[in-house]
Amino acid sequence: MRSGLSGSRRVVLALVCAVAVSTVYGIQPILEAAGDDLGMSAGALGWLVAAGQIGYLAGLVLLVPLGDRLDRRRLITVHLLLIAAGTATTALTPGSAAAVAGLAVAGLFAVVVQTTVAYVAAVSPAAERGRNIGAVTSGVVIGILGIRVAAGALAELTDWRTVYLVLTGLCVALAFAVSGTLDADRRRPRARYGRLLAASGRLAIGDRLLRSRGLVAFFLFASFGTLWSGLALPLGEAPWHLGTGQIGLFGLAGLTGALGAARAGRWADRGLAAPVTLWSLALLTAAWLFIAQAGSSLWLLIVGVVVLDFAVQAVHVSSQHLLATAHPDRTSTVIGAYMAWYSLGSALGAVTTAWAYSAAGWPAASLLGAAYAATGLVVAAATRRSTAPSPVGRPDDAVAAKAG
Repeated sequence: MRSGLSGSRRVVLALVCAVAVSTVYGIQPILEAAGDDLGMSAGALGWLVAAGQIGYLAGLVLLVPLGDRLDRRRLITVHLLLIAAGTATTALTPGSAAAVAGLAVAGLFAVVVQTTVAYVAAVSPAAERGRNIGAVTSGVVIGILGIRVAAGALAELTDWRTVYLVLTGLCVALAFAVSGTLDADRRRPRARYGRLLAASGRLAIGDRLLRSRGLVAFFLFASFGTLWSGLALPLGEAPWHLGTGQIGLFGLAGLTGALGAARAGRWADRGLAAPVTLWSLALLTAAWLFIAQAGSSLWLLIVGVVVLDFAVQAVHVSSQHLLATAHPDRTSTVIGAYMAWYSLGSALGAVTTAWAYSAAGWPAASLLGAAYAATGLVVAAATRRSTAPSPVGRPDDAVAAKAG
């Protein structure tokens, strides 16, 4: 299976990640318009956002381990089609309950992202694994940030439903592209589904590498969530009074930073994942000094956004490289467990940002984001021995034994 990935296949798989994650985050920039059209009260709007997140968390637990048992190419194809069913339901339904259900279904199968990363790790030679993971997972950040720009523009030109109709078409097209271009995954299953779930729980509790990288991801994405769930608050008020479309353009700054971190995979291939993690988390903490100036300088804010997204992507790629290298025979399971920490951290950032902003404004929210980043740095430094990289070319079973 370790035949490597061509450039065209990396592009297809990066697009899979971008589109899949867009179906979870696409509702955020068009939330008010969707709620008005569906006749939802202001207090009920949160369900439109929560549905995809709840579905995603359930998928991490229930679906991602299947990638260690079944043909991952087939799983990616089927999951994309099921995402399309969910987004089509959301786009076409006149009722709020069905729209929420459609978003939950899309979120449940959006964990195709983790199956995709596991596929990439499995087919990549050891010396190229980090590079390929970095290239493909860049699609995740493109999806999270790019959908803010695209959804705002589409909603202004047409309506919010168009966003989900477009996502439906993209999912179907990518399902055919994956089926037609990727090699089949011909591993023989070693465990039944129930045993895979049990193994996932044991791994989450007993594996030092996963615990340390999971905690780092928890605080990393709490900091990330603090920025992107709360940025519209200061920008929509005095002195800026920016509209939804204008605020969405700040996603382009985030994309610049995230794509700049594509080399993190190459650094990980050279055994530098641990030091890259430390200095990236230090950069992330420092970025909040600039982000805190959102009320007085948009240029300083843009600098902070670029640095923050560069740092987040660099740490994220490094972590997945280490986990995939340490657990080559259960990559789907370990990445799913790792992403559960990511999901919980993102939720924490979103919830506490609103609280901090209402209590003391954007400076308090920025202090919170910096505190999350600094805590992640402390965790990474304290657990550095358990994340020590292994030399490229070392047999996978030896690496797994050392990390476990």
